[in-house]
Amino acid sequence: MGTIQFKALTFNYSDQTQPLFDHVTLQFDASWKLGLIGRNGRGKTTLLKLLQHQLPFDGQLVTNLDFQYFPQTVTEPTQLTRDILMQLGNLDNSTFWQVERELRLLQVASEIVWQPFDSLSPGEQTKMLLALLFIDDYHFQLIDEPTNHLDQEGRQVVANYLRQKAGFIVVSHDRHFLNQVIDHVLAINRADITVHQGNYQTWQTAHDQQAAYEQQQNQQLKGDIKRLTKTAQQKAQWSHEAEKGKNAASVKTESANLDKGFIGHRAAKVMKRATTIANRAEEAIETKQQLFKNVEIAAPLTINQRPLKPGQNVLSVDELVLQQDGVILNQPLSFTLEAGQQVALTGINGAGKSTLIKALLALPATDHIASGSLHLNPHLTLSYLPQDFDQLSGSLADFAAAKQVDHEQLLSMLRKLGFDRDLFTHRLETMSMGQKRKAALVRSLCEEADCYLWDEPLNYLDVITREQVQTLIAEQRPTLLFIEHDVDFVNAIATQTYALQPQH
Repeated sequence: MGTIQFKALTFNYSDQTQPLFDHVTLQFDASWKLGLIGRNGRGKTTLLKLLQHQLPFDGQLVTNLDFQYFPQTVTEPTQLTRDILMQLGNLDNSTFWQVERELRLLQVASEIVWQPFDSLSPGEQTKMLLALLFIDDYHFQLIDEPTNHLDQEGRQVVANYLRQKAGFIVVSHDRHFLNQVIDHVLAINRADITVHQGNYQTWQTAHDQQAAYEQQQNQQLKGDIKRLTKTAQQKAQWSHEAEKGKNAASVKTESANLDKGFIGHRAAKVMKRATTIANRAEEAIETKQQLFKNVEIAAPLTINQRPLKPGQNVLSVDELVLQQDGVILNQPLSFTLEAGQQVALTGINGAGKSTLIKALLALPATDHIASGSLHLNPHLTLSYLPQDFDQLSGSLADFAAAKQVDHEQLLSMLRKLGFDRDLFTHRLETMSMGQKRKAALVRSLCEEADCYLWDEPLNYLDVITREQVQTLIAEQRPTLLFIEHDVDFVNAIATQTYALQPQH
């Protein structure tokens, strides 16, 4: 089927002091189901762009494959969805049935292709572009975050498709999804890029074992360095004193009966040994610096929540039916949210989950409510994290000022999420989607609030960040109403889960 080979690949963006990739040499078979993983900002999407020759680089890329990137770029989202799909897929009326077939498998109502693309929910937009991916049997697919915004049914459809497909590269931070679909891992680490055979769990096990070994070696090495350094200092002092003795002997009379040759020999021997020990100490220090090169830092996060009285009512929903542009979205829904609870809203794309949160933000007057009631405690301060964040722009200082959060606290939290300090001077519009998402998430964590409303907070976030957020919620238990399709995350932190059932 072919291969993909990098030879001494070197690339860096103009505003970076260090190369993103530095003389990388890799080769992998095009029949592999390859999962591309790494923390946000490590260059996963950049690597896919390099494969497509969309960015200049030094070194060589050798391949005989034709690549196709997902998600495709929609340049005019106000057009009818059907017209956009026909243009992107080079389809006509006689071949569009292929898209309709895939949309049925994705549980999307066929009539929504007649709506403008920008009127669809993010999940519905993703499914439309996935339908084009599924009917393409001619290209080697470069699939970037295919599960973002997708409900559980949609994620399973994508997993089923990729399981029966030979040869692709997929970027994802959904561990459950990756374990179903890949047989090799391409990991962009802190210090290098490695290839592993097996699924995500296989890679994680090996990575954890290596991290444990490096930590054990680090503790031993600290003791060795301390001992070697002390010995080297002692030997250097002895050598210095012996050399002083030799010089002193040279000016004394012969009656002193000192063997200057012996003293000189002893001084040289001690000096040589001291130098050897000092060199060993330096080598040990250099070895220590090489350790932990790929061990990720995951400092605990904090959240600026206000304490509420336990059991205090925050939100009451009674027989609520939502609507969007006059279209009924869901069957009647009832639930309550009390202080200290973490309530998850689930359901298929288009069932009204995000609409419910928007209705909350628009209270007391909202046109999203068709019937039923929605009551929010009016004395509470809310922190809202929307799923749409990709238009962020400007400096982090300007972002903090606009959102009225402490700039230093914002930077401190970003450091805990793996931001390098040189990123602090970059503009948000130049950052990766994952880095933007981290900035938006940290802004919410830094806001002083009684209740947090989060709409798909994990989209684009790497696995380590997801674990940090999961640990924070499990330990701090803020009052939280959230939408998320990562089933492991929901099961770990939700005190209650309520599913919105679609009207149709």
